Order: sequence, then C-alpha cells, then structure tokens
Amino acid sequence: MTREESSKVTRRSTRFSSSTTVDNPEPIPSHPPTVSDLTFGEESITLDALLSNFPGRRSQILDLIRLLGPLDSPALPLMLYGDASTGKTSVVLQVFKHLNRPFVYSSCRTCCSPRILFESILNQLLLHCKCSSNGYASAKRCDKPSDFVNLLREALSGVVETLDSTKMERKLMGKMVYLIVDHVDLIKEWDKGSMILQFLFSLYSVLKMPQLGIILVSGLPPDVYYSNVGYTDPLPVYFPDYSEEELRQIFLKNQVNKKLYSAFLDVVLRPFCRVTRRVEELSTSFSSLFRKYCEPLDDLSVSPNEDLKRRLYSNLKPHITSCLNEIFRVSSPPHDGDTKGERRQKASYSFEKGEELEILDFHMSTSAKYLLIAAFLASRNPATLDASMFDSTGGMDNRKRKRKASEKSMEKKEIAEQEAVMKGPGSFPLERLLAIFQCIASVGDSSFGDDAEEEGEEEEATGYDKESNNMMSDILLQVSSLCDANFIIKSGSCPLEGSIRYRSMVSEDLSLKVARSLSFPLSKYLYRR
Repeated sequence: MTREESSKVTRRSTRFSSSTTVDNPEPIPSHPPTVSDLTFGEESITLDALLSNFPGRRSQILDLIRLLGPLDSPALPLMLYGDASTGKTSVVLQVFKHLNRPFVYSSCRTCCSPRILFESILNQLLLHCKCSSNGYASAKRCDKPSDFVNLLREALSGVVETLDSTKMERKLMGKMVYLIVDHVDLIKEWDKGSMILQFLFSLYSVLKMPQLGIILVSGLPPDVYYSNVGYTDPLPVYFPDYSEEELRQIFLKNQVNKKLYSAFLDVVLRPFCRVTRRVEELSTSFSSLFRKYCEPLDDLSVSPNEDLKRRLYSNLKPHITSCLNEIFRVSSPPHDGDTKGERRQKASYSFEKGEELEILDFHMSTSAKYLLIAAFLASRNPATLDASMFDSTGGMDNRKRKRKASEKSMEKKEIAEQEAVMKGPGSFPLERLLAIFQCIASVGDSSFGDDAEEEGEEEEATGYDKESNNMMSDILLQVSSLCDANFIIKSGSCPLEGSIRYRSMVSEDLSLKVARSLSFPLSKYLYRR
C-alpha cells in the first residue's frame, strides 16, 4: 500500500486506531459507504500472526474463534470480561480482522447515553456518516429501546439482504453481522442503567434473528448483571491479568535492543507488578525510567554485562521509589485546611502533637480500604448491634446517658474482652459486609463536619453512588482481591443460611492504620464490651 492510499483512512481503521492523529478533521470519502466498510477493509491477518501479537492470550483467542464458529453459523451472545488493560477490546477486534467478518462496534465510554448508543449502532448499519452536508445528524432518531428494536431489525434485514445478493470479489464475508458493545459496565452509571442492561442482555431473545451475533465487553463478571428477567445467558470468556512473564514478552516485543531492555525489566518489572499490571500504566512509567536507565550509555545498541548492569541500576535506583509514589499514589480524602502542596508534603509522614503517625507500607485503593474496615467491624462487632452502630447519629459514642462504670462491671468487661480475644474474629455473610461498607462509605468524613464537595470526592474514590443507592462495579472484585491477599478468608458456609461466610484476618493495629489514612473514626464504631 502506497502512502497516498494509506492516507485515505477508512471508517473501520479510524475506529480501531483512535489515537492516530488526522490532519483533516472531516476526511472526504473517496467512495460512498458500502457493506464492505463493516469490515476492516484490509488484508486479513493469519492466525499465527494474531497469536504472536498478543502474548498470554492464546487460549482466549482460540476460545473466541471457536465460539464464533464457522461462517454463517448462528452464535449465542458472548461476554468478554476481565480487569482493565487485559486486551479484551484489542483481541476481539483483531479476531474479526483475522476472520474478515462484518461487525458494528460501539463503546459505552464514548456513547454516554442510551440514545447515543442506539443511534451509533444504527448509523453504522445504515452506512450513514455524520458530516456537514447532513448537519451532523443521525440517520434515525432513537430514544426508546422499543424503537431501537424495530429500527435495528429493519436495518439488519437490509444489511443481510445486501450481503446475500452481493458477490464478493475476494473472500466471502458471510451473511451475519456482529454487534460489539464495549465497556458495558459503565451503563450501570447511566440514568435507568439497570433497565438498559436488562434490555441489552435480552436483545438476542427479543430480536430472534440468527443473523445477529452479540458480543459484550465488560470489566465485571457476568454474575454482577444477573437479574430475575429471563434472557439467554451470554457465554463467558475470561481475560485474567497478565503474569509477570507475559508482561515481559509484551514490553520486549517492539524493542530494538532486547538485551538492554531485558536488563531494565529485571530491575523494574517485579516491584511495579506489585502495584499494577495494567499495560498502559506500566508503559507510561517505564518510558521515563528507561531514559534515566540509559543516561550513562553513549551507545544504546550495547549488550550490557554484569558490571554495566550494576552501574545502570545504581543510576536508576533513586528514581524508582519516587515514580511508584507519584504515578500510582492512592487518592484519599483530603484533610481540613490542607492545600495541595501540604498534602504532598504529608504523603510520606505526618506529625500531630509531636508524634509520628504510622502509614501504610503498601498501596491499596480507597474502596478496598473501606472494605477492609467493614470486614474488621463485621468480625469484631455483634450483628445484633449493627442497627444501633450505624444509625444517623453516628455510632455508639453518641449515647446521651453514660453511667459511671463500677469496679465489678469493669472486671466483667475485661473478662468478656479476654474471652473475645480467645475466640478470635467472628464470621459474617457477604450481605452484612456490603451493608456495613455502604454505611461507612456514605458517611466517610462527614463525622468531622466536611462539606458536600469532599463528600462528592469520596463517592468517586470509594466507588459508591449515593443517588442510585447501588454499589459501583468494582466492589465485588475488590472483595475477591482481599480474599486472594488473605486479608479476608472464607470460613465455610452456614447450614441455616446456605451462603458462604467470611472472616477478617486483620489486626486492630492495621485496621487503625488503614482508618487513619482515610481519616475515618474507627474507634467510634467499635463495640467495647
């Protein structure tokens, strides 16, 4: 392909390569849109090239190709799920480039409302391009899901009829069209998002058109979306986090001097993997660190020996910790009267009344901290006192009447505390953990009299939405991560309840340290016998 031909970017390549800068903001198409524009419009890549482009994703690629099946074979809805930056979107788009099949792609990150999402799908199926000649208007106005079903059935029938009657000169594209909806988990934040999610999951059953394949891409597992509404459950394809070896293969793939970069990865990859395994975050920090790593070198093509590796490491070592703290610093609610400069100075140590406060020696998201505190409270406090602990007045310390404890009652209290220590932390169901998390996350720093703006900031940090009164998407994943880190363990299932119970393995000192990092009054919610 010549440079003149490559400058004419098609609609498909523009959608996939969104980061590419285009000189002309509104390119004039060289030909009217056709059904062929629903594919990448380029030479399809081989399976070997596809597998080599995505280290660590061989099983997911082969599963996706197997579930899509041969040409024109009806396919059940699929759900690709996993954490961010695990290759879900890139893999599914490149699989369709390999199969050379027509598809429609819409992302809920750019389509921030049901109308924009519906019209984006219809515009692609109707081969409509927004431009100045049509006033940047959509082909069809669609506000309601019921209207979208009728318009989608009509547009899909026209595309299938065109595919059936058109003789392709190259490879056959088949008679099926696939709908890929990315970032489905963001729909939970929309107005009436739960209704739109139920509609998307039941779209395959409502349309009853075998020519349509539906692929949903989500950062949350399918269990989060289950409801009482009957629909065909999508077939799940899980994308786990990259391992350390897989990340090494990814970063070494396009390097000129692989030996030099491999020596650099030996130094930085393991400590950074303890903080994050997202490729874009690692790539951002590694690019600046690698320049620091290569500063003593005059020739970047050199193959480093052991002495050179030690010299390069000594030059890089002072910058690793600062890079970890700056790029992956966990946000926490600000203190009263603190400016941004003061909060940065207090990021490492803070002093109150001449005493040095202990800080966490590991990184943890704010929502995970609140879950850790909620699990500690659920293990320490009796379940019968939850209603009085988390009332609107803010804890047990706000009781109006306080009698002076006698010596006999103090002895009983000490004996009860010793017995509680001997028994260890109690177990609790998941529902109780989420209920306590809801209370303490919604309260946050309100007990200190913070204003409404700080409460809004905390809602974003904890992943809790007060208006919809629903948990944000990553809470259940955070619980699973805390279980994997042994902060919380599963203590079996209760024969009466029939559900799994959990137990907190965190000490009171660590819980106080976590609560101090959030400015949360933990002692106010602890039941002292």
